[in-house]
Amino acid sequence: MDEYENLTVEYDDAVATVTFDSTAGRNALHMDFANELVDVATTLGEDPDTRCIVLTHEGNFFGAGADLAELSGDASDAPVLRQLAGRAHEAIVQFHQTETPVVGGVNGIAAGIGFSLALMPDLLVLGEDATLKFAYPGVGLTGDGGATFFLPRLVGLRTAKDIVLRDEPIGPDEAVEIGLASESVPTEAFDDRLHDLASDLAAGPTHALGTASRLLTESYDRGLESQLAAEVDAIAGGAHTEDYERGLAAFFGDDDPEFVGR
Repeated sequence: MDEYENLTVEYDDAVATVTFDSTAGRNALHMDFANELVDVATTLGEDPDTRCIVLTHEGNFFGAGADLAELSGDASDAPVLRQLAGRAHEAIVQFHQTETPVVGGVNGIAAGIGFSLALMPDLLVLGEDATLKFAYPGVGLTGDGGATFFLPRLVGLRTAKDIVLRDEPIGPDEAVEIGLASESVPTEAFDDRLHDLASDLAAGPTHALGTASRLLTESYDRGLESQLAAEVDAIAGGAHTEDYERGLAAFFGDDDPEFVGR
């Protein structure tokens, strides 16, 4: 894998941990960072040895939004915002389409597109120092990075509108209570919990987990019949995997299945 300027990738067995560390400070997003996100998403998504992807951060910010220092504050920013959002969206699509489970870990501030990126993973672990904030209204903008897609799916339409229109910071306990996050843990336990959760997922049937998660997300865009058809395609496709063979053999045997992610 290429060396990156705005993130690092570390491997621990089948877990690939992507740590945001933007050159702009506060893990702000700029075009080079967005390009690297696309590259790492496509590379890891096609890597058969990567069975869980972790997205986390260096420092006190998971992401503070776009790098506002690159903007002029007038209509000339429209093409800049269009290009930056469009490139970031390519990364989000790639992460969504991968058959590899994705876990997010936030123990700092996630605002703007940092907030959006925190909503995208299949599971989200928050440390006690985490703060989530939509933040776009503060600069007179509307949101990108899939925030308006994932937010109502996670918390419901009424709560999503409350989060967007009030634009108040959300702490870890509240985030778990309303469905924005999977769990919150003390800061001293954050790294270990993130590692343990990712390791557990990496030991599972990777294709089945990733595909089931995608089916759940995409169910909002289908009617019943088309969703049932997608389920048929997915479950039939799963029969071609080695993990299915191992799982079925273990079901009729005495040992737990040892999945290999293929």
